[in-house]
Amino acid sequence: MARVLLGVTGSVAALRTPELVQALRAAGHAVQVLATEAALYFFDPASVPPGAFPWMGQSWPVLTDEQEWPGRQQGRRYQRGDPVLHIELRRWAELLLIAPLDAHTLAKLATGLCDNCLTCVWRAWDWTRPVVLAPAMNTLMWEHPFTCRHLRVLGLAAGIADLPEDGDPLPLLERINACSRVLRVVPPQVKALACGDIGIGAMADVAAICQTVNDLAGS
Repeated sequence: MARVLLGVTGSVAALRTPELVQALRAAGHAVQVLATEAALYFFDPASVPPGAFPWMGQSWPVLTDEQEWPGRQQGRRYQRGDPVLHIELRRWAELLLIAPLDAHTLAKLATGLCDNCLTCVWRAWDWTRPVVLAPAMNTLMWEHPFTCRHLRVLGLAAGIADLPEDGDPLPLLERINACSRVLRVVPPQVKALACGDIGIGAMADVAAICQTVNDLAGS
């Protein structure tokens, strides 16, 4: 199995992080969670067991931007030779999973912005290693034209040409998943969303995400 870096972003579906970690570990993967600050609004890091990636001499259930800049609040400054967390995570991880992937972070990935540890990992990622993305957002956010455009950019980054810029994102995902050896996007599902709307946008089931990770980890 694989060393999996699980990136968690600020969607309500982040509530399922402990369940997803448990499922991945049950499948035999070594898992380390890396969360954005917004993601921590939806789950308690204490509900996640210690991760598989050692940092600063200890195991962290959930790594955040705070560990990217150790001691900063106390006035510490970077010293030449200090390890850089997002680079060390990129070296360690054999597979990058971002679940849930919210609309805000999707836009960052597509435009190259890297203002937190997770997006820095993405920008520094070695594209010989697989990536699994599980989008989650409100239906109208999912159907916004920018969603298709941003997903298209990710497909281009993975080496897929002739992708449509606009339209329904689902056919685009089908083409990406069929053509790329390293990138999989697990489509969101239709259900009653946390906001009360009913439609597409809910994160895929944990079982579907784990199966995709297993498929890529074994390829």
